Amino acid sequence: MQISAILISCLACTWVLATAEPISAFQTSGRAGSHAKTARAALAAMETREDLKSMAKSLNPIVGYFDPLGLGGQKFWGADNEATIGFLRHAEIKHGRVAMAAFVGYVLQSNGVYFPAVKLNGDGMTFKDIAAAGSPPDQWDALPTSAKAQILLFIGFLEMWGESSAILGKEGYAHYMKGGVPGKFPTFDADPHDFPFNIWDPFWVTVGMSREKLDKKLLA
Repeated sequence: MQISAILISCLACTWVLATAEPISAFQTSGRAGSHAKTARAALAAMETREDLKSMAKSLNPIVGYFDPLGLGGQKFWGADNEATIGFLRHAEIKHGRVAMAAFVGYVLQSNGVYFPAVKLNGDGMTFKDIAAAGSPPDQWDALPTSAKAQILLFIGFLEMWGESSAILGKEGYAHYMKGGVPGKFPTFDADPHDFPFNIWDPFWVTVGMSREKLDKKLLA
């Protein structure tokens, strides 16, 4: 069972990485000019409702554009429709990625897969002790309060990092509601290859892929 779980996890991880950000997101600092051009181009071409309809048709010609709540035509917080679409698209992409990663974690935890014996607190609690608590929700309840706080603080840090227009601007990107590309997440280093585990392509799966192949995977 554990072997099956690990296999499923690897396949899921491969899918997440293969449908990660465009290769431009992993260019080196030497291409800052190219980054800036990409950002400027995005500013002039934010997605509209018509773009959503066209994309939906290419994804599924039978169903097409399906928006029963009419969200694609809304204007949130006084912003224009294009900015609202940017917000919705970014939320869709981000939460989709989180859901895929959470599925992998749930499968592994449900099958007794855990990190080696590392003490989580001064009482000597280990990951094995957490795994013995039961299902993934039970394992969360069994975590020390300090561990839960660290997880939540790390999530908060990632949110701050990805939402900061200043940090995005250093890599030539713009905020997704201000002309940026939905789904972009800045790296943690000027040269992505100096930091071995960037969020969306830790194993550089997309590096070297053709633009056509990347676009096909992104569309999927």
